[in-house]
Amino acid sequence: MPTYLLDTTVIIDVLNGKRNRNLLLKEFLNQGHLLACCPINVTEVYAGMRPTEEAATDALLQSLEYYGVTWDIARQAGLLRRDYARKGVTIALADATIAAVVLSHQLILVTDNAKHFPIKGLQLYPLPQL
Repeated sequence: MPTYLLDTTVIIDVLNGKRNRNLLLKEFLNQGHLLACCPINVTEVYAGMRPTEEAATDALLQSLEYYGVTWDIARQAGLLRRDYARKGVTIALADATIAAVVLSHQLILVTDNAKHFPIKGLQLYPLPQL
């Protein structure tokens, strides 16, 4: 079964009970898929978290598989930014890093921001923007 890395917006929607994202994650789990995050997700979620949300945030993030950023992944993220910039396409550092994690581990990225990830070979599970 594939592993789905959750984009930060998806994690935030789950924490805030929006867009029925919790039902989507339950469906993935019921189908036997693994759910994952990476350092960028953790950083972005905690940066916007209110103190009263810490317990729920900890519980959700710690329930996910965690894929760290290695030297090779950091290098790949930098090269993605450079190569796409040469084509006139700007990719944010956070998005390039998430993409590099996904590519390195052959994951599928669950996102409602597919336009942020125009990277060839990147497997996306695009969600509609509501």
